[in-house]
Amino acid sequence: MPKVKEEYFENKKNFIIDCTYKVCLRKPVSMVTMMDIIEETGLSQGGIYRFYKNLDEILSDMITRMRIDYNFVDSMEEITRNSDLTFEETTYKICEILGDVMEKHLMDIQKINFDLTTLAINEPERAARIIEGTSGRGNFEYLGSVLMPMLVQASEANNLHPKDEPVKILKYISATYTGIETNCILSACYRNKLVNVKCSPKEMFELLAKTIIFLFGGNV
Repeated sequence: MPKVKEEYFENKKNFIIDCTYKVCLRKPVSMVTMMDIIEETGLSQGGIYRFYKNLDEILSDMITRMRIDYNFVDSMEEITRNSDLTFEETTYKICEILGDVMEKHLMDIQKINFDLTTLAINEPERAARIIEGTSGRGNFEYLGSVLMPMLVQASEANNLHPKDEPVKILKYISATYTGIETNCILSACYRNKLVNVKCSPKEMFELLAKTIIFLFGGNV
């Protein structure tokens, strides 16, 4: 494909992704239709199908873009490379990053991520196809690869038994993250009457850090 034509093609795809993102901020992802995207872009129905076969292909590219914008890998790597930090300091810093990033994107990317989770629950096969079309490593795949050896090391240092304790704690961290995300999103984006207390991601992740440290017998 000639360079000019290739750039034109990519620019158009980026424009469609931008428009899809705007629509997903206004509507639950599961309710977004191809007609919504067509209306937002101003393209004809035939025009948009020149670039994407279907809506799920667009969502795959949108998620790939979101992975770049919602990125805490660089900050995490900076922490994990610092061998002078104690287990407690590392835990606090990791949770601080998670809280900062979630709070920064609570009303945009985090809202869409929440919608995608709901989509995965209700339409698992469709969600699997969408994720299969994405590229790049997700933040949480990376986070798991960082936390697991860290928890194993802390477990061995504190003689925790049984030996599968780090696995259980990693599952607990994952479940707690989802709980924080859900409550903060419902509170901030949906004004759910069941969540009548304003949730701050930073406060919640600070408490999570203290809980993890406490589980390993550290000083909070």
